[in-house]
Amino acid sequence: MLILGIETSCDETSVAIVEDGRIVHANIILSQIDLHKKYGGVVPEIASRAHIKTFLPVLKEALDTAGKKIEDIDLIAVTYGPGLVGALLMGVTAAKTISLSHNIPLMAVNHLHGHIYATFIENPGIEFPALAFVVSGGHTSLIEMPGHMQFKEIGSTMDDAAGESFDKVGKKLGLPYPAGPYIDRLAKSGRPDAVKFPRAMMKQDNFDFSFSGLKTAVIRHLESHPLGSDGITLEDITASFQQAVIDVLTHKSLNAARKMQAKSLLLCGGVAANSGLRSQLSAAAEKEGIRMYMPSLKLCTDNGAMIAAAGYYMHQAGMPTASLELNAFATLDIET
Repeated sequence: MLILGIETSCDETSVAIVEDGRIVHANIILSQIDLHKKYGGVVPEIASRAHIKTFLPVLKEALDTAGKKIEDIDLIAVTYGPGLVGALLMGVTAAKTISLSHNIPLMAVNHLHGHIYATFIENPGIEFPALAFVVSGGHTSLIEMPGHMQFKEIGSTMDDAAGESFDKVGKKLGLPYPAGPYIDRLAKSGRPDAVKFPRAMMKQDNFDFSFSGLKTAVIRHLESHPLGSDGITLEDITASFQQAVIDVLTHKSLNAARKMQAKSLLLCGGVAANSGLRSQLSAAAEKEGIRMYMPSLKLCTDNGAMIAAAGYYMHQAGMPTASLELNAFATLDIET
């Protein structure tokens, strides 16, 4: 089965062609980072207009790269939420147009399911029950998966998502947007114990997260201890901040995996590209005897291949296709 995956939930225009949920013939991603950098974050109207301009060239490049024609496509999978509603509408409208004009069935994919199924592209034999850990700019969620396309959220962030805290701290430090990759690189040269930042909710008997207080603690520290004072460098601040985030993410996710007796732990979402998190969580999971899986770096960011993969597994599970009345939704929970 050849699936055309369309992802336009935020600031990446992506179209992919994936066979049977795992063979990626093309995965074209056009980022809008340069458009949004000067604003310090994504501007929804600019994002929507950029998707309109770039979708057809990205679609053509995906088909050319895969050596396929629209007539070869068996199923279209498109993100319909959550995300920026204007950006989502562009992708949904394009998908419905292709579906109608070429009589190809359409599958509506939850963006969060896409991130989870990015892991299955390279690891189709993942064992259940699994614990999926979605860590991104908008989400920090722990999801029980008894089987394919079965989701139960058991923990989430109470305020800022992990990726959001990286961007807010990075902005305070004067780092470019998005700040996550810059903090990751700087942290490698810093001391993770230089500043003792708080690890919120570590001792609470639940699987929820909070990063707003950590962000505030970093800002307050910088106000009272400017960079360079006390021998604390930019690298030290980024390393100490990042270590605080990683410690909480590792502690909570492993506690959840133990409690549900998960056979597999899936780390996915944009923050899954963070080298410190990948290393520490992998080592901790191995010590616990839990198999851990992560997408390759290109599949951590928003991309069409993950949406195509999720669409394939939805089809295999017998889930219904979408009608031409399909709409976009800015908010959508993991269980929808």
